[in-house]
Amino acid sequence: MTDATAATPPAEDRDAAAATPAVAASAPPAPGADDRRPAKKVRARRPWTLQRKLITTVVSITSFILVLVAVATSAILAGVLEAQLNEDVDSAARRASVTLGQAVINGWTAEEALNQQPQQPGYFLAFQIPPRAATAAVMTSDGVVALDDDQIEQISSSLRGQHGQLIVTIDGLGTYRVEALSAGGSAVALVGLSREDISATMARMLTTIALLTVGGLILLSVATAWTIRAGLAPLRAVADTADRVSDLKLDQGDVSITERVPAPEADPRTEVGRVGAALNSLLDHVDESLAARQRNEERMRAFVADASHELRTPLSSIRGYSELSLKALSRDHAPATIDTTESSLERIQAQSLRMTSLVEDLLLLARLDEGQELVYGSVDLTRLAIDAVGDIRTTAPDHDWVLDLGDEPVTIAGDAGRMQQVATNLLANARTHTPAGITVTVSVLRDGDDAVLRVHDDGPGVDPTIKDELFERFSRGDRSRARQTGGTGLGLSIARAIVDAHGGSIHVRSVPGDTTFEVRLPARPSDPS
Repeated sequence: MTDATAATPPAEDRDAAAATPAVAASAPPAPGADDRRPAKKVRARRPWTLQRKLITTVVSITSFILVLVAVATSAILAGVLEAQLNEDVDSAARRASVTLGQAVINGWTAEEALNQQPQQPGYFLAFQIPPRAATAAVMTSDGVVALDDDQIEQISSSLRGQHGQLIVTIDGLGTYRVEALSAGGSAVALVGLSREDISATMARMLTTIALLTVGGLILLSVATAWTIRAGLAPLRAVADTADRVSDLKLDQGDVSITERVPAPEADPRTEVGRVGAALNSLLDHVDESLAARQRNEERMRAFVADASHELRTPLSSIRGYSELSLKALSRDHAPATIDTTESSLERIQAQSLRMTSLVEDLLLLARLDEGQELVYGSVDLTRLAIDAVGDIRTTAPDHDWVLDLGDEPVTIAGDAGRMQQVATNLLANARTHTPAGITVTVSVLRDGDDAVLRVHDDGPGVDPTIKDELFERFSRGDRSRARQTGGTGLGLSIARAIVDAHGGSIHVRSVPGDTTFEVRLPARPSDPS
């Protein structure tokens, strides 16, 4: 006792010792001390995949349900078995009252009573018949086993303080459910049955449930993993396709996206398959947009080249004639020199007008593309055709110009000046690209809700190689761009831009001897502005 006291520090010292580390930890470092500490590396947690989350959730919920079922089943079965055991104990107690009476009369011990009247294994019997000492015995599968004094004392100790069902535990023999009875006087007895069958039954049931639960969870985990993996295959296919597409260079050049989600993973009838189908549709649209971008780039390059060519010719002429005039005037101012200079200035003016017309046409196309340059009003297509044919007859008398008009005028809502330009460009195109003696017929009619303007000729027709690009800017049948065979190549593109701005359409049908340009316009546009 003295050594222990000496080895244990007083309470005050213990408190001080316990407080010392905390104080030391919170105290500032000593001056000059190096308070730099190595930074602790925080390892980033790996995010859970959707498959892992689904499997964990399904297995966890299923495990919880199985455990609840096992606990409930065990509790119900244990209650049933305990109730059955109580009934058996009550029945055994009623039968044991006869045995108790005989034991009092014959002076039997519990062991002798069981030998005289054998019972089922697990049967417990104890007597207290004064003035004799208490005796107890148990019926086992090997015969009757008498209990010694220590075991009897253990039974007596177990019964003290118990109420209701009496349960005793005997070393080496197990647990018993017992019930007390008396035979008059001071003679008492305890009759009981072993609870070993209940314990064995519950152990077998719990073992079976545990094995089945573990096996079922393993099977469930495998089946769930396979099902979820198969169900998420379309998402993995979508991700793989998106990864492959993201590696493509799409910023320049002729690009085509050939990657698609495989058809089995893009079934729109399933929820996940709709994602793959949507990605395929998106890739189709992007592919078409890239192709359109490439076509626009090629068209823009061709447009720049054509515009540069068209502007270079008049600029070269202006420069040449201006240099010629300056050189002539630098020598002398003779009448011949003045005539040469005047001729050069006339050529410079002609080329300036040509360049101005080209720039104005380009400006008109740009404004039409932006939705500008239109002033809506009432336009009489019949009168417009008559005026256009009257104007073209004076410049091309070698052609036969014919008007095919109805009895009633055809009127639309549109820009009269721009529609006049459409008719003029179509007639000029027929004049330029057909030989002398060709008949050109201009007709105006109403077809349902559309007003139709047609220009027909019986000339050689449109070259099939340029038919698809006939309405493109700077498109010409003569690739040499000679001035004798046409203008700048903007006439038909301007006509199409004006017709498109009016919400109409322009088409051409051409075979040798039968060429028709047809313009269709809504009689009343839905939103004139």
